Amino acid sequence: MTPTRIALVGIGKIARDQHIPALASSEAFELAATVSRSGGIEGVENYTRVEAMLEARPDIPAVSFCTPPQVRHSGARAALEAGRHVMLEKPPGASLSEVHALECLADERGLSLFATWHSRHAAAVPAAKAWLADKQIRAVRIVWKEDVRVWHPGQQWIWEAGGLGIFDPAINAFSILTEILPVPVHVTRADLHFPVNCDTPIAGEIRMSSSGGPLVTAEVDFLHEGPPAWRQEIETDAGTLTLDKGGAVMRIDGVAPQGDGVTETGIQGEYEGLYSKFAELLAGGASEVDLRPMVLVADAFTLGKRHQAPEFIDPTLQEA
Repeated sequence: MTPTRIALVGIGKIARDQHIPALASSEAFELAATVSRSGGIEGVENYTRVEAMLEARPDIPAVSFCTPPQVRHSGARAALEAGRHVMLEKPPGASLSEVHALECLADERGLSLFATWHSRHAAAVPAAKAWLADKQIRAVRIVWKEDVRVWHPGQQWIWEAGGLGIFDPAINAFSILTEILPVPVHVTRADLHFPVNCDTPIAGEIRMSSSGGPLVTAEVDFLHEGPPAWRQEIETDAGTLTLDKGGAVMRIDGVAPQGDGVTETGIQGEYEGLYSKFAELLAGGASEVDLRPMVLVADAFTLGKRHQAPEFIDPTLQEA
């Protein structure tokens, strides 16, 4: 099989940690070009503007975007208008409306658009979904806490409007939740803590319900020291399912872990799964744009009560 040429837009931490290694191991794709104003990677042609790459490389039919969400829409739109298939890092955009616009454009042009949720490809997520399918859900407790200074060092965009703050990682929890729960949920309350110098929250508590009543509580925090806590506990009529380490480990009533895909450099295998899925979509001429996780985040902002938090100082920016 001849691999599909693909361009990668935005060569930052997530691209270097996950996208580039996943593409290097992919039989379906060949990394043919990058777009980055701060430099690309050795041996691959780099451009400073998406439009320049699209004009110079008509031989590249697919483009993967891992830029910050605030600047992603214009490049993705340009790629679709140039007849290229598009894959979007999570969250797929800075707003729901701009992603809906991209979805409509892709449909009009007969192109594939893939709004990705990498945590859905964690090792134990499919097994959790299968186990929960016929269970009555009684309660869900999400604890999603990590240290922004470790996972997003020097990334000022995350504190600017559209950057989501703590919801940049917490949307991973919501992507798993909406994938595995056999019932839909909606946000009913949120308490969000905003540093005085930031446009986005650094911590929060979110409540969600289903048609049957209160169901989900989520505690999210971006100042958690030590190993990250990426865990969901789902109480059912047949026992309690725990998904830990971002969905890599599953237990039922504390028994039978299903494997561990976590290393010091992050969760492995998820981005390989994303590119495998993108290849399937291209082969079938299909798109996948599931915005349920982003809807929960948007509703948390809409319903959220704003609380003032101390100023956040990024030590990596101070060092620079």
